Amino acid sequence: MTTTPPLDLVVRNARIATASDCYDGDIGVHQGRVVQIGASLPSGVREVDARGRVVTPGGVDAHCHLDQPMPAPVRMADDFDTGTRSAACGGTTTVIPFAAQHKGQSLREAVDDYHRRAQGKAHVDYAFHLIVSDPTPHVLQHELPALIAEGYSSFKIYMTYDDLKLDDGQILDVLSVAREHGAMAMIHAENADCIEWLSRRLEAAGRVAPRFHALARPMLVEREATHRAISLAELVDVPILIVHVSGKEAVEQIRWARAHGLQIYAETCPQYLFLTAEDLGLDDSYQGARCVCSPPPRDQSNQEVIWNGLRDGLFTVFSSDHAPFNYDGTEGKRPAGEEVSFRHIPNGIPGLETRMALLYSEGVLGGRITLEKFVELTATNPAKAYGLHPRKGSISIGADADLVVWDEGERVIRNSELHHAVDYTPYEGRRLRAWPALTLARGEVVWDGQFQPRSGRGQFLARKAPSLWSRR
Repeated sequence: MTTTPPLDLVVRNARIATASDCYDGDIGVHQGRVVQIGASLPSGVREVDARGRVVTPGGVDAHCHLDQPMPAPVRMADDFDTGTRSAACGGTTTVIPFAAQHKGQSLREAVDDYHRRAQGKAHVDYAFHLIVSDPTPHVLQHELPALIAEGYSSFKIYMTYDDLKLDDGQILDVLSVAREHGAMAMIHAENADCIEWLSRRLEAAGRVAPRFHALARPMLVEREATHRAISLAELVDVPILIVHVSGKEAVEQIRWARAHGLQIYAETCPQYLFLTAEDLGLDDSYQGARCVCSPPPRDQSNQEVIWNGLRDGLFTVFSSDHAPFNYDGTEGKRPAGEEVSFRHIPNGIPGLETRMALLYSEGVLGGRITLEKFVELTATNPAKAYGLHPRKGSISIGADADLVVWDEGERVIRNSELHHAVDYTPYEGRRLRAWPALTLARGEVVWDGQFQPRSGRGQFLARKAPSLWSRR
């Protein structure tokens, strides 16, 4: 006769939302995992009454940058302490930032350095993507296969940025490793040569304000690189995931590939739903530097294209691409304290804490996507894409008790009320319709209207092969 273990926690009377359905019930937790789901569960040591409120899996932010080494004097404002603090307060319970290899550095050295940066700091669980910028024969033949086998089952390839980009032959080499070893390759798709040519012409004409960042990166440079990335993946016969897709022209390339039976996955981010090129500035003010990211935000018609892609399944993942550079000071958007040409402004915007609430508010409560689609995009699919499912991204027996209880009601985004270490948010003043009331990470409260520190409790997660990945 087996004895049911006592429940450490019961989340009672929940409207449970998963990627497949929504239903009412109680969630029983023991030793940090979901062990029972049902009606009228026995009492737990602790109880949370979620009556009238939606409960979703904790978010998986599968594309964020924390304490990533940068060329001096630039430095990211968020480390694993402040970054995972903001994640927890926004309903995200797993983050996957990047261990970035620099040219001349071994991939193993980059991973070891990143573990040192994370050690003892994280409040929620984390894994690492790799960034492969120097695919030497040793990296391709030894380091990368070994790291994939150890649980670093995804990596990012850049087609732009001088210190990170690979040429087509190098991309083919790296994709071949992904195919052989069952890893997921993420690709930043922008044409570096076109960007450089446009940037030089703009600078020669004295057009250096932040708003010209968008003119140096028109949609066609994303379209061409997306098409090329798809073609390279087709040649190797390997799935890829195109990150931070910004608008119609790249979307059309991905739809074409899907229609031809190719395994092309796609990600988008809040900046392509809630910002436009006008946020980079309508004049030569430097204020627009706050919203410089790549690809840049487009226009309202392209926002609608992105919403359609979220609704109809074009996009697999919704990530923040959190890149935490301060606006003021000497280490962020004003390197060495100076206003610089658009091409030298550190790329990226903060958004780890606001990702979930923005999509819940304007997507679910705005009638644009279903609650099930919200869970799929923010939790379940990222966990599947990067080898963490069903432990993460799921409310199911045996899954980690990573749960978010939602409060629906008006709230205004104020940077002063956020928990990252960045001195601004691009969404300042935006009205939301919901925010997490409670975040549980492996059954422990990390947010209940106040941050509840769990520094060092976040575990590193070695990952399996992506469950979206399939050899043909």
